[in-house]
Amino acid sequence: MKYKSIKSVVKNLIVREKTIATMESCTGGFIASSITNIEGASNILKYSAITYSNEYKIKMGVDPKIIDKYSVYSPETAKDMSKKISDYADSDYGVGVTGKLKKPDENNQAGADDKVFISLYDKDNNKYYEDELVVTKNTRLANKKMVLDKLVEMFNRVE
Repeated sequence: MKYKSIKSVVKNLIVREKTIATMESCTGGFIASSITNIEGASNILKYSAITYSNEYKIKMGVDPKIIDKYSVYSPETAKDMSKKISDYADSDYGVGVTGKLKKPDENNQAGADDKVFISLYDKDNNKYYEDELVVTKNTRLANKKMVLDKLVEMFNRVE
């Protein structure tokens, strides 16, 4: 199946009786909100966390050593976020998103101000699908939509 939208992803998860959980930073719950805009989403969305701060990523289980070594804005942190949220919610898929949407972070200066890291964890196969993108739009909302579109593309790689 080729997914073209988050709606097609959600509908497929419903049919397959698979669940998803998200831990989002820069997208601020946009992915979870987009999922809940689709009829039947309550059957598949197990949990969502918005973890803007390092403190709350760590409280949700992200290893502080990963943040210290690679920075909060890294593929390694996104990967740990996706696994930890899947474990926490006991969901089939976990999504971790971290990065910056064209805005500097005074508390975490590492990393480019326009790069986002996304990880999709598939619990059944213990497999990660990872990607990153440079956001190019002029508004936060448009950049969040770019991240959502990238996640839809990533679901096309799930076996």
